[in-house]
Amino acid sequence: MTYDVKRIRAQYPALAGPTVYLDGAAGTQSPEEVIEAIAGAYRVGTSNGGGQFATSARADGFAQAARDAVADLVGGVAGGVVLGPNMTTLTYRFARTLADSWTAGDNIVVSRLDHDANIRPWVQLAGRSGVDVRWAEVDLADGTLPFAQYDGLVDERTRLVAVTAASNVLGTRPDVRSITDLARSRGALSYVDGVHSTAHGVTDIGAYGCDFYATSAYKWVGPHVGCVIADPLFLAGLRPEKLASSSNEVPDRFEWGTPSYQNFAGVAAAVDHLAGLDDEARGTRRERLVASLGAAEKHEQRLLGDLLAGLAADERITVYGRAPHRTSTVYFTVAGLTPQQVAAGLAAASVNVWDGHNYAYEVTAALGIRDAGSAVRVSLDHYTDDADVARLLEALELVGRSA
Repeated sequence: MTYDVKRIRAQYPALAGPTVYLDGAAGTQSPEEVIEAIAGAYRVGTSNGGGQFATSARADGFAQAARDAVADLVGGVAGGVVLGPNMTTLTYRFARTLADSWTAGDNIVVSRLDHDANIRPWVQLAGRSGVDVRWAEVDLADGTLPFAQYDGLVDERTRLVAVTAASNVLGTRPDVRSITDLARSRGALSYVDGVHSTAHGVTDIGAYGCDFYATSAYKWVGPHVGCVIADPLFLAGLRPEKLASSSNEVPDRFEWGTPSYQNFAGVAAAVDHLAGLDDEARGTRRERLVASLGAAEKHEQRLLGDLLAGLAADERITVYGRAPHRTSTVYFTVAGLTPQQVAAGLAAASVNVWDGHNYAYEVTAALGIRDAGSAVRVSLDHYTDDADVARLLEALELVGRSA
């Protein structure tokens, strides 16, 4: 196993400039091969899919290649990959479909740890259906999501359990498999938000044991395309609202309107790029992805240790979330400065970070920080290097002096 971050960074045009990109949890930079795949799709000419001519067949090929690639990335089946504009839109789509079978007296279980895109669609549809909403709470001391509480939340009237595979602000990775196993044992479906987690390690939806897994390509160096992955046989039993004239096939029946076929070309290129992060990885694309993303996670976790040590040395800084199993994402405040002031000060030093709740609407409220601007978020990605972390810590020291 080798991990040459210098070689990897050289493939990203944006990284050639002076900016330090520590904002990947809101959207990563893209390598040249993804940029060229999308531009090349426009250059060569495409049309809408389903036609009898070459450019239409090319568009259909881009869609199939994207499904094949996403299936390899998460350990799924291409026929169960639903593509759409983003995860939020797709989740609302599935929420409306599943809620058709909910009745008063049923319940759903959501968690305070989740991004609002895996909370609000379910809560809103539950409200329209007269269905109770039950909340799994976060241990605010360390940012974990204790599994034990689910035994009292999930029962025979539970229709859905929604949970994140990793918090997009605290980085916490809950015990997803225990949660989905419990849900299944009591007749409930499980919907796992993998938008944040997919970029930071190997994903195996079979190991998660979930019915639905959602992810977004722009969080793992691709374009703005959302994906929901499920068993195609299970999807065949769902009947979403759709145009009478549109396809009844799976997964097409869940995909509304004409998509950006050119972006689909970028999705496949992004997965191919990730498979090559370890340049000694061999075998199928799935096997190369497992090797490469495993190596990338080790790289990120090493940098995370350095970053946390640097932050811990500054008594003005409070870090939120200390789960033992987490992604390389850090959420913190600096005494005497608002999160917005910190982010602005870092931006002046050409260091990109996010401030605010970042759609982690419930957990920031539970922590008591949402109304004060929440916190600053730093995301270390597979292209982050030691110099990026050093630049951040140096810039934070300078920003802190202004307090």
